[in-house]
Amino acid sequence: MEAMSCSDISSVNVLDLIPQRPPFIMIDCLTHFDPVITSSRFTVRDNNLFFSEGRLLASGLIENIAQTCAARIGYINRLSNEVIKLGFIGAVRNLKIYKTPLAGDTIYTTITVKEEVFQMTLVDAVVKLNDETIAEAEMKIALSDIES
Repeated sequence: MEAMSCSDISSVNVLDLIPQRPPFIMIDCLTHFDPVITSSRFTVRDNNLFFSEGRLLASGLIENIAQTCAARIGYINRLSNEVIKLGFIGAVRNLKIYKTPLAGDTIYTTITVKEEVFQMTLVDAVVKLNDETIAEAEMKIALSDIES
């Protein structure tokens, strides 16, 4: 698998990559893909399920990270002509939320795969607003054999 830039993959409909459906979509598109590093873009809207008191909640940032992981797996499945598989958050560690974004802010999330063993993937995640890191975490995703 080779690296793909935003111009190559941003036209891929994110709904074809992840099992979530509106109004539970927390990424707008992939901006980078390679087997180790995947990035996404998301513009915060005030009608988002995880939006309250003028900001995206910490739970929204966690779901954004999880959906970036899901889109990575979905893109791999798509390249392999396989069906999209369901994944579940197995653990979140070392979560640090420095700031939560406002409506209209565009965040960029990058996950870096640290380890893949059987149906488990461990990633480091960084969420940025402009060039400022606003959240980081380690997330473990467990894949299911259930198709979405």
